[in-house]
Amino acid sequence: MKIGFGYDVHRLVPGRKLILCGVEIPYELGLLGHSDADAAVHAVMDAVLGALALGDIGKLFPDNDERYRGADSMNLLSEVISLMKEKGFSLGNLDVTVVAEKPKLAPFIDKMRENLANAFSVGIENISVKATTEEGLGLAGKGIGAYAAVILA
Repeated sequence: MKIGFGYDVHRLVPGRKLILCGVEIPYELGLLGHSDADAAVHAVMDAVLGALALGDIGKLFPDNDERYRGADSMNLLSEVISLMKEKGFSLGNLDVTVVAEKPKLAPFIDKMRENLANAFSVGIENISVKATTEEGLGLAGKGIGAYAAVILA
């Protein structure tokens, strides 16, 4: 059994789509980043890579590599899952917390869980996605952050 923890944060800016766990969320701001800036999926990838002692997503998908400009983070997650399987592991469970003041994410949580369950080829009961605010404090004041914990078996 291996356990990993991931964390990621991106600033909210105009002119970008807001994508979390592969779900495009209608909002006037989106997350700034080299790829689609899906902070939740980035945290998930870092948790898996951390559990496997393979570094982080910056090592695997550097932000100075044009191949990853605008990349769909769910596609990048597929590559990380392939590495996980090559190492002989599968997902036991995944717990993701998204930190955002706005927009409200509750209507999108089920689809986020479904997307992650499909990516890992596991039942949705193995995937938890939660959303919270920081009551106007911390990183969520200017962006959206995500934490992820994973158990690989």
